[in-house]
Amino acid sequence: MKQRTVLTIAGSDSSGGAGIQADLKTMEALGVYGMSVITALTAQNTLGVRGISPVEKSFISLQLETVCSDMPVDAVKIGMLPDIGAMEAVAKGIDKFGLTNVVLDPVLSSTSGTEFTKENTYEYLKKELFPRCLIITPNIPEAQILTGRDINSRKNAEEAAAHIYESCGCNVLIKGGHSSFDQIGVSADLFYNSDAIWIEGRRYENPNTHGTGCTLSSAIASGLAMGLEPVNAVIQAKKYIEKCIAACLELGHGRGPLYHSMRAN
Repeated sequence: MKQRTVLTIAGSDSSGGAGIQADLKTMEALGVYGMSVITALTAQNTLGVRGISPVEKSFISLQLETVCSDMPVDAVKIGMLPDIGAMEAVAKGIDKFGLTNVVLDPVLSSTSGTEFTKENTYEYLKKELFPRCLIITPNIPEAQILTGRDINSRKNAEEAAAHIYESCGCNVLIKGGHSSFDQIGVSADLFYNSDAIWIEGRRYENPNTHGTGCTLSSAIASGLAMGLEPVNAVIQAKKYIEKCIAACLELGHGRGPLYHSMRAN
């Protein structure tokens, strides 16, 4: 039997709600085989991040070499890259193994406010990694950091997405979870690939949204691995994550995780 595969390159979340753990749960739910390269260990739970231990560049490269020299990779999800060394290892791996259908979630900070990727690495992301990707998936605060632009309207979001698309050569999904300008009850994401496509869904009043960015980007990569066109992979992923949020899983004493055991359709 032909099995579609996705490789996640990301940090580990000890509480299981985000990072590698959320990625693999998402891939399993959506019917693809998940593999992993771990870029950092974190000590975290629903209350926040207590510690980060980056993985050495050489060991990230070794993980990539070991997986890609043996297993087929139909799509890639990239999450937390804690330093330049990690970024260099990943960029080299993409080129060496001809990795395609790359989805990058630019994890610049956690929901609790802990900074992950350092400011002096933003330019490397934009110049070296984004051009190697098919889709990047910043939320509104991340898109503001990456472009230096305020986003307080749909027009602003379109301008920011166009700036990233034109300067970095990748499709852009600006996630609307942090939006303050859409209608009550509406969650609208902007997909930009030379044209602006707004994808609307329902906004659920559920505070337990730990790992939504990881889950969404993994779901997109899963759709790409199954042969969907980028915009359709995004639409399917949005439907999936809405179901994960709507399930209203309650775990922990802080911002809890999603319920990943759902289907897109």
